[in-house]
Amino acid sequence: MTGEFVAFFILSLLTIGGAVFMISFTRVVHMVISLGITFISIAGLFVLVGADFVGVAQVLVYSGAISILMLFGIMLTKHDANDEGTGRTWKNRFILLFVAGVFGLLFWGIQNTPWPAPPAPVDSTLSNAKEIGLEVFTKYVIPFELLSVLLLVALIGAIIMAKKEGDNE
Repeated sequence: MTGEFVAFFILSLLTIGGAVFMISFTRVVHMVISLGITFISIAGLFVLVGADFVGVAQVLVYSGAISILMLFGIMLTKHDANDEGTGRTWKNRFILLFVAGVFGLLFWGIQNTPWPAPPAPVDSTLSNAKEIGLEVFTKYVIPFELLSVLLLVALIGAIIMAKKEGDNE
C-alpha cells in the first residue's frame, strides 16, 4: 500500500462524506461548510492525479468564491435559524442501507474490473499553467473580458436588489 493510495482513499472518503453530509444536514450554514469540504477534497484529488493548475483553480473558485457567495446569500436572505427535526428516521435508515448497498456494489465492480497498465510517468517539472495563460490572454482575451464585465454587472445588480429589499422594511 503506497502513500498515494492512502491519500486517494482519505480524499475520496472526505469527498463522499462531505457530499452526504451536505444533503443530510438541516441547517444551511452546515450544508455550505460540508460543501466546502467536498470542494477542497476534490481539489486534493486533482493534485493527486497531476492536474495542479486545476486543483488550485478548484480551491480558489469553488472552495473560496462559491462558498463565500453562498454564505453571503444566506446572510442577505431571511431564514429561520432554528433546527427543525425532520421526523423521518425510517427514511434515513432506508437511505443509509441503500447507500451502503450501492457502495458495496461499486466496490465489488471496481475490484473485479481488469484495469489496463498505468501509463508511463510524465515529467512533473513541466507545467501547463503558462500555456493556459497564453491561450486565455491571447486567443480568448475578448470572451475573458466580457465574462468579467458580466460578473461585475451581476454583482452590482445583486447589491442594488439587496439594498431595495432592505429599504422596504
